[in-house]
Amino acid sequence: MLTRSTRSMVTFSNDFTIGDSQRELPAGTYEIVVEEELLQGLSFEAYRRTGTYLMVQARGGNAGQTMMHLTTQEDLEHAVACDRALSETTNDSEAALSPLEDTT
Repeated sequence: MLTRSTRSMVTFSNDFTIGDSQRELPAGTYEIVVEEELLQGLSFEAYRRTGTYLMVQARGGNAGQTMMHLTTQEDLEHAVACDRALSETTNDSEAALSPLEDTT
């Protein structure tokens, strides 16, 4: 069985949760690792996703350790969409805008 891994980065502007996890992760840039296996017996090359992982850097007393958090592509896309929506809402709210200058 032939496998391949691809890596990409995703940046969250706000704290977030992913999937059914109750653990809130801090805003920041995270590495995504996608593992796929080659489907054999086809007349063309095709791969099937076997795992999607969010790489989480430990903090505090466990600093320097990395945890591979198993997730799904759908949960990852949902977390990114929620982060984007929260950022847009925050940026459009009056509370996020600087005060108006009094020119009188």
